[in-house]
Amino acid sequence: MTRLAVGDLAPDFALTTGDGATFRLSEHRGRGVVIFFFPAAMTPGCTREACDFRDWSGSLEAAGFDLVGISPDGPARLAEFAEAEGLTYPLASDPERAVLGAYGAYGEKKLYGKTVEGVIRSTFVIDGDGRIQVARYNVRATGHVASLRRELGLD
Repeated sequence: MTRLAVGDLAPDFALTTGDGATFRLSEHRGRGVVIFFFPAAMTPGCTREACDFRDWSGSLEAAGFDLVGISPDGPARLAEFAEAEGLTYPLASDPERAVLGAYGAYGEKKLYGKTVEGVIRSTFVIDGDGRIQVARYNVRATGHVASLRRELGLD
């Protein structure tokens, strides 16, 4: 599994969102983009993480960042999740895990002491030129949004 590092060109992608639109990274040039990869909609950890991003999305937007969450869930499940939690940003579906793989957010990980293959909870900040500004792998569902806010000087 290849991991991205600060300064790398962010892999471009186009994915269907829960509302049926298409999120294209290339359409966000000139603005920063925060991408978070999560394992499964409507699970306790992913709900906590998504709601933390929801609560922070206004300050992100004001600072020039767009936000997108990506998981292998289908668009209908993502739409249900967004509706249930009042999420105001796009959730994109990657059922083939191609984008997850391109960002190094899918592969072997430890889960309850066992090695399994799955989504590696990860967050990336892409700058306006399409380069990785922040790359965080194996983040915790709780607390990493606040840490990212501090790193970006938004606290």
